[in-house]
Amino acid sequence: MRDQYYEQLDTIVDDLVTLTGTVRKAVSAATAALLNADGPLAETVIAGDQAIEESVEEIEERALLLLATQQPVATDLRQLVATLRMLTDLQRMGALSVHVAKVARLRIPEVAVPTTLQPTIMAMASTADQMIHAASRIVANRDVDAASRLESTDDEMDRLRKDLFRTLLGGQWEHGIEPAIDLALLGRYYERIGDHAVSMARRVVYLVTGELAPPA
Repeated sequence: MRDQYYEQLDTIVDDLVTLTGTVRKAVSAATAALLNADGPLAETVIAGDQAIEESVEEIEERALLLLATQQPVATDLRQLVATLRMLTDLQRMGALSVHVAKVARLRIPEVAVPTTLQPTIMAMASTADQMIHAASRIVANRDVDAASRLESTDDEMDRLRKDLFRTLLGGQWEHGIEPAIDLALLGRYYERIGDHAVSMARRVVYLVTGELAPPA
């Protein structure tokens, strides 16, 4: 009976890692839609969020069932609590990918990001992708050291967002108000995706050590 319980627990973790990969693909596709003014791809990201929501709900139900029926303690309890919180992070990252796709869709047939700022947005998207991938490995391997390293990647994301705002607020901006608003929002979306990846990593630190870190 306990073997079945631990198998169910392991399956929940595996599915959490798989869902992280799905969210990573959604963020990547939203970025591609944004930088290529790809309407069909933007629509795919927006429609695909329903599958992410359903996966979140399904994993959450199984985790709650184990909590209710098995009354786990110690590390097992922390695993399930951390899982439930990481599901919220993944759900929000999926929603943020939809926000990026909606900015892309709103400006089609034009590209929402002016040419001069495309390298910055590409760098933010690349950093977000690295952070989601790192979070997936951290969850799979319970790698506390990698969780600590992810914090420095988050610093790079913060730096990129500051650079973006310097450009938007500088005297040389010549693209008007609407693109400036789009870019301010996009900067926030990518930054928050990174924050949720850090939050997931901190859940793993809690799982392994039992120590809570400050929220991302």
